[in-house]
Amino acid sequence: MSVAENLGKIRERIRQAALRAGREPDAVRLVAVSKTKPAAAIEEAFACGQQIFGENYVQELVGKKGELPPEISWHFIGNLQSNKVRQIAGMVDLIHSVDRLSLAAEIDRQWGALGKVCEVLIQVNISQEETKGGTSSDELFQLVRDVAKLSNLRVVGLMTMPPFFDDPEGARPYFRELRELARKLEAAAIPGVSMLELSMGMSGDFEAAIEEGATLVRVGSALFGEREYR
Repeated sequence: MSVAENLGKIRERIRQAALRAGREPDAVRLVAVSKTKPAAAIEEAFACGQQIFGENYVQELVGKKGELPPEISWHFIGNLQSNKVRQIAGMVDLIHSVDRLSLAAEIDRQWGALGKVCEVLIQVNISQEETKGGTSSDELFQLVRDVAKLSNLRVVGLMTMPPFFDDPEGARPYFRELRELARKLEAAAIPGVSMLELSMGMSGDFEAAIEEGATLVRVGSALFGEREYR
């Protein structure tokens, strides 16, 4: 099946999940996860109206941005090392994976050098899996307060990656908990912090994520097919 056909099916599934939850379908945006995929596949999706593409690796993002239309909105969604922030400074519209103050400080420094502000999500490791990035739920509030003091960075929401389940219902409690954490942060009214975005849900469970409040769903294999690792 072509990227265009897959995209049409995913959009319809997003629409139906939003309607089931009593939400406006426009409140949910698709992040097309394009890691390991060639520029041609991204161009095909872009030609069908897909605007946002998510990359996990700095080198891959830099290479693709140079050969694809400038109108594409790039999100960085993977584990980001502080020493690589400079390479993507000013290139991305949103970083989903800020999980420590040292990383936030480097983003602030690099975007500040450009006279720009970077929007970020704080990644929360709700499941406390050692293989995943993210701050703990207990440390989240202090991290958000500290990050909020940085002038070239703006916290606009949260991101999580639940454990893998064959049944997407298994991920639902993790999505629900992220939504609850966002609600508590909103109530804390930390200056300069908003909870506009919840980045949660991937190819196998994005409908459950939407039903629990996701505003950004990160879909790769259901759109582009299985990844090809070199």
